[in-house]
Amino acid sequence: MSATNRQVRLAARPVGEVKPGDWEHCDGPVEEPGPGRFAGRTRVISLDPAMRGWLDDRPSYLPPVAIGEVMRAGSVIEVTASRHPGFQPGDHVVGTFGVQEYVVSDGRGAMKIDTALAPPSTYLGALGMPGMTAYFGLLDVGALKEGETVVVSGAAGAVGTIAGQIAKVKGCEVVGIAGGPEKCAMLTEELGFDAAIDYRAEDVRKALRRHAPDGIDVYFDNVGGDILDAALTRLAMHARVVVCGAISQYNNATPVKGPSNYLSLLVRRARMEGFVVFDYAERYAQAARDISAWIGAGRVKVREHVVRGGVDDFPGTLQMLFRGENTGKLVLELV
Repeated sequence: MSATNRQVRLAARPVGEVKPGDWEHCDGPVEEPGPGRFAGRTRVISLDPAMRGWLDDRPSYLPPVAIGEVMRAGSVIEVTASRHPGFQPGDHVVGTFGVQEYVVSDGRGAMKIDTALAPPSTYLGALGMPGMTAYFGLLDVGALKEGETVVVSGAAGAVGTIAGQIAKVKGCEVVGIAGGPEKCAMLTEELGFDAAIDYRAEDVRKALRRHAPDGIDVYFDNVGGDILDAALTRLAMHARVVVCGAISQYNNATPVKGPSNYLSLLVRRARMEGFVVFDYAERYAQAARDISAWIGAGRVKVREHVVRGGVDDFPGTLQMLFRGENTGKLVLELV
């Protein structure tokens, strides 16, 4: 084992886009596990849009990452030594272990995974938080029904790709909104979406009128901003707007732009509801079983964007999310 543990820590609260100076790259000690603990080496780190919100010192569903603290991140580690009865050397474990090469854990919030069934990265994507988010956001919050019209923004991302495919599994008409012709082609040609709208090249409102002529029954929102406003103008009666995220707003140095067309909710007798996937933790196993079965049957396809590098590559890789450079789940695989 290396004599030092490479880490990325938060050095300053970002203002607007996260800058290189907001991070500290440092070496910490490599610890040995005490009683009831295990040690491991990080194999894959998850990169998620929600990370940007964790850097701000404001009320949220999780406390902010503290200045000087190892950056919070989900990851998969391989156990190297253990004094914990539930984990043995060679086990692969998923948990919130942070952006660092080596980890010591007491096992709380950690789960063993079977890499013979799926690669480690998939347990951070389709079988991890993004898959759980898509599943419960659509089926519980969105109360999806067969035959409805579903529109997904950020459709080429980790959550969007799974959400759209689950809607297809459930017998819905699905329209994805993404940036660029390659992503739009992937949605329709590979993932089975019925239509895709390129927000960079098309008028989104006009395109929604064309692809959802009878209105949107469920709008799964990952981006907020102008695209949310456009979708609100096309709601069907009793529509459900699922507020999953607002990536277009996360780097704002000014206050978040709220929806100006919210009165559509009144006119269409619709509802708009936010949710946090952690609220469904007791049912993760159910969702994982369903998603695994759909993947095995070829009804859900997994798209992952794997960057291979070291811990020091985390800040630059994170920025890919906010520049729209990833397709599917973005992960950093340590080499």
